[in-house]
Formats: sequence, C-alpha cells, structure tokens
Amino acid sequence: MEVIKKVALKAYNSFGISALAENMVVCSSTYDVTSLCHALRNEKVYILGGGNNILFDGDFAGYIIKPEIKGIEITAEDDETVTLHVGAGEDWDAFVEYTVKNDWGGLENLSLIPGTVGASPVQNIGAYGAEVGNAIVSVEGVRLSTGQTFVVSREECRFGYRDSIFKNEMKGDAIITYVNFRLTKKPVANISYAPVREAMSRRNTETIQAVREEIINIRNSKLPDPKVQGNAGSFFKNPEVPAEVFERLRAEYPGIPSFPLANGDVKIPAAWLIDQCGWKGKALGKAAVHHIQPLVLVNNGGATAGDILALAGKIISDVKEKFGVELAMEVNLVR
Repeated sequence: MEVIKKVALKAYNSFGISALAENMVVCSSTYDVTSLCHALRNEKVYILGGGNNILFDGDFAGYIIKPEIKGIEITAEDDETVTLHVGAGEDWDAFVEYTVKNDWGGLENLSLIPGTVGASPVQNIGAYGAEVGNAIVSVEGVRLSTGQTFVVSREECRFGYRDSIFKNEMKGDAIITYVNFRLTKKPVANISYAPVREAMSRRNTETIQAVREEIINIRNSKLPDPKVQGNAGSFFKNPEVPAEVFERLRAEYPGIPSFPLANGDVKIPAAWLIDQCGWKGKALGKAAVHHIQPLVLVNNGGATAGDILALAGKIISDVKEKFGVELAMEVNLVR
C-alpha cells in the first residue's frame, strides 16, 4: 500500500467537483484493508467506490480509502443457479456485461449504472424494475473500527429502497471487499418497467441480452454522460407517501404518475414533481437541472458543491410548497 498525499479529487467524482484529499490509500486485497484499519483507527476516513453517487463539499482532511480488489470466481453451481464471488473493485457495468454474456440472469436491468461492485449493496442500486439486493447472497468486508472481517447475509443487509445496513448501523465502519451473487441459469426477461416493455415489444426476442441492449439505449437517450457533463445520476429519491396522502394529491393533480408498493404506500416519481415545479432545464449559477431528465442535477462547468446544494435546496423547497412532499437526496454528501 502507498499513501498518496494531496490528491486532487476532481477525477474521482462524477460531478467533477474540485476538492483535495489530504491522503488517499488504494487497497488491492483484504489483507491491505485489514492492515489499514488497524493503522487508521482514530483517523477521519471515507471509503470511495467509483465516485458516482457523491458530492464532495470541500476538501477532505483525512484518508480516502479506495478498495481496488479484483476478481470474479464461481463458488457454486447447479442446473438452476450460479454463485459468484466478486471483488469490490470490479467495474459494475463490466460485471453485468459478463453475466449477460454467460446468460446468467438477475442483473441485466441494472446495466450501465456507473460505479463499482463494492458500492452496489450500499445504495441497493436499482433501476427498471430491479434491485441488486435481490441477487445478493452475502457481503464481505472489514470493520474499520476493529480491523475484523465480516460476512453479512442478504437478510442481515436489510435492503430497502436505496437503503441498506451499510447506510445505517454500519455506515462509515464497513469497508466492503467482496460481494457474493446468486444468478439464475434459466433467466426470464424482466420487462415490468413500461419503457423497457415498449422497447422489447418491437423485438422478436426477450433474451436478457436484448433487455440489456434496450436499457442501455434508454439510459443513453435520457441521461447525461458524466464524462461530458458532470453529474451523479439521480440526485433525489422518489418519495414514498401513505395511500391517503397520494389520494389527496391525485384529487388535485389527476395526471400524477405513481407506483403502488407492497406495504400500501405509493411511490411518486421525483422527476415529475420537479418538472411540475418548472425546473426542467433551468439553471442556478453554474448548476442546472438536466433538460431531459429533471431528476439529474448537472455541473455546467466550474460548479461548486455549494452551487449544487443551493439548487437542490430550492427544488426541495418548491416541491414541498406545491405538493407538500419532501424530497430526500440520493447523493451522499462528503465533508
């Protein structure tokens, strides 16, 4: 391991925000991580994945830990399923592509999501009718506070909507080293999401390869490339409200889109709420709302974290005033 001093973080976050890290350490094995935890027990630490769901609010006076553990290994297999042991440093979409090429189903709807395998369970990444938690068997890692290894089962991960134990009880104390996935060898295309279903209806096949291709097309058509225009993907979570609150909203706004949830609540697309408040394509300083997908805030060039947060705060305020619904940030703020 090498400790690198005064690291410019602009290249390490998809928003393209300029900031400095006092120290950065890249770990390529569980041994590296364990050794580092013992050395940094009393230091300020942030664990950095692909940098695709974060906003650096100023310089980081501590240690950025970047797990770069690689490897994909089959650990169990039968006629129905395959279980994979995957390093936290593997690129997420490259891994999804690998599973689809092998015709192992379960992750294809999560195609083209930026980031690393190790970051995927933290946020319980989800898109187009799928969540990664449904394919995870367990998550392995090291506790920062003790240097001890752990294995957390899917049930213990307590996956929820963009949520997990790693964002709650284990927040800041879990360095994920490997994720274990169980995928089906007899995949059935998940076309529950309307745009995917419509795209697939124009094809003569419903293979998971076709699903991946259509989702890539959809994402490319409506989401900005962070390499071209800085952004962190969906900036806000889709709010979930009690059924009675939704009925009051629907009485006033008959065209409001919604998704019923198993617990009786109703999910409302944050993009629709933001659009109804007139924010699509609008800018505030050097930060702006994307002109196609209003759920995405973008860096128009030279934006600071303060610019992004000022815009987010104004959007949250306007949505609250118009609909009585409070938006929550999906992006993680790092200070």
